Amino acid sequence: MSVPILAGALLALPGGAAAQELRSYTIIGDGIPQSLTDTAGDATRGRALVIERSSTCILCHSGPFPEQKFQGDLAPDLSGSGSRASEGQLRLRLVDASRLNAATIMPSFYRVDGLDRVVTPWRGKPILSAEQIEDIVAYLVSLRE
Repeated sequence: MSVPILAGALLALPGGAAAQELRSYTIIGDGIPQSLTDTAGDATRGRALVIERSSTCILCHSGPFPEQKFQGDLAPDLSGSGSRASEGQLRLRLVDASRLNAATIMPSFYRVDGLDRVVTPWRGKPILSAEQIEDIVAYLVSLRE
């Protein structure tokens, strides 16, 4: 299933970061097997994003982040995530976890269509850029048990 999201727009993310246009992707089974950027992400940048509270990951998830005193306990521990899920499965969970579980409380980090109750500064903007998604995927894949 190919999912075109939004074409031809340059999006400004809150906080001043600019994202390139949203790219289309193909869901196969329970994952998105191809990179959103056609390049591998950077695991070091991905880790920094995961532990940054504004990305929201650590608000719900815990993991191998000894420097972070307060970690979430609403969602699965990210330790060993690379052993439990493939790169494509992790990518779909970040892009739009609601495709796998309509009742999830996990945000759709790379989706702008069909969302209700989005505050004005975020309307039409993804939470993360395609590059950020790939960086986080690279980091999560590296977490092996």
